Amino acid sequence: MALDKPYADIPGTVIFDADQARKGYHLNQFCMSLMKPENRARFKQDQRRYLDEWPMTDAQKQAVLARDYNRMIELGGNIYFLAKLFSTDGRSFQYTAASMTGMTQEAYAQMMLSGGRSPEGMRRAAGQTSPEDR
Repeated sequence: MALDKPYADIPGTVIFDADQARKGYHLNQFCMSLMKPENRARFKQDQRRYLDEWPMTDAQKQAVLARDYNRMIELGGNIYFLAKLFSTDGRSFQYTAASMTGMTQEAYAQMMLSGGRSPEGMRRAAGQTSPEDR
């Protein structure tokens, strides 16, 4: 029996729950492997070969190679694990978050400094409200 997920219809949002954790287990473990300098060096030398050592799906491997962080999140990646990958590339959280929103790093920083995104349009698609929305 599937669990009820009242949060599943929040536009543009993937909730990292137990199902996502299971789906992304090997992707996230790959990312954690990058904490070791010798693994980072091996990955940088031949990314595809290193990825093929991990039992990830082809879609997960393609998302890593493309550095498509939004897709990695859809496929079970957790941003705190994915940070090991963008850190390996010498990228910051701010740079990566900007790229995930289609903004430049400068535009993203300015948006955050001016109060962040408007919550308009970020409610549940079905028009339901949660206690936090009231």
